[in-house]
Amino acid sequence: MAGLSRELNNDRSGEQTRMLIEDAQKVFLIEEQGLAAVRQRIGEDFVQAVDMLFHCPSRVVITGIGKSGIIGQKIAATLNSTGTPSFFLHPVEAMHGDLGMVMPTDVVIAISYSGGTLELNSLLVSLQKRGVKIIAMTGGLHSILAEAADLVLDIGVPMEACPLGLAPTASTTATLAMGDALAVVLLQKKKFQASDFRKNHPGGSLGERLKVRVSEVMLTGSAVPLVFGEDPATRAVEVLNEKNLGAVLVMSPEGKILGIITDGDVRRNVALSRSLSSSLAADIMTAKPIAIDGSMLAADALSIMQGHEITVLPIVKEDGRLAGILHLHDLLGKGEFRFLV
Repeated sequence: MAGLSRELNNDRSGEQTRMLIEDAQKVFLIEEQGLAAVRQRIGEDFVQAVDMLFHCPSRVVITGIGKSGIIGQKIAATLNSTGTPSFFLHPVEAMHGDLGMVMPTDVVIAISYSGGTLELNSLLVSLQKRGVKIIAMTGGLHSILAEAADLVLDIGVPMEACPLGLAPTASTTATLAMGDALAVVLLQKKKFQASDFRKNHPGGSLGERLKVRVSEVMLTGSAVPLVFGEDPATRAVEVLNEKNLGAVLVMSPEGKILGIITDGDVRRNVALSRSLSSSLAADIMTAKPIAIDGSMLAADALSIMQGHEITVLPIVKEDGRLAGILHLHDLLGKGEFRFLV
């Protein structure tokens, strides 16, 4: 009997698993159908919306409440990181003072699937009085929101994935996709580059930072610690302390790198009782230091640093002249040496 009971439980467990998987797959199917429906309707209104946002001289303001507001916050974040200055404005907070952040030159993207959200529609009159352009994202093409807007982006879906038809599911997915479409098309229209994206993400993951070229993060000009070979060694120590990079490059009059002086070089010479006051920079330097080209990926530069247990790399041009200097901090960020462990 115990064995029969286990078999029945296993059968029931298997049937429940199958039903759960089918339910989940149905959600994906409904949302895919919703996205397909919205995709097929993208047309002239979308093109005009992109043009309006592209020529906006100030900011794009995203507003909405509830689930639409949450999606709106994500759209604002995506626009910001891809070169379109934006911020999210809560409709209720707007009516209690935050409306002061909106300028007449802004463009507002108002999100409401029904187009009849009371809190949002109460804001529309104030926005119109300020003369701002309004782009509506809604499935209610004959709603108050749609009537008040300068342009309407149709995000209507055939049905929600929620079996009760209450929780926004397919509609919020469609709204998010529409926001992504605006951001990506604007990105391309503005010729926004990966280097621009990284400038907006200085605190991004280590992996993203290591995808940049060395030339994008190296120090140049007066930030580079350098002396000439004929300079006194004491001058090299002064520059070492002044620039605080742990190294000084020793240069020839032609702009070629003769060597490098590190904190370790100074300590070793002092330990050997060599007088720095009577030595030249060329006397205490390490000759022919490792140098790399500025086009090298930061990840490869980091590998060289790790392999040779150094924290500084000179960067040279094709003709061998100095271009800049790269410090480990520029690759990993100060305080993030834990990534090397």
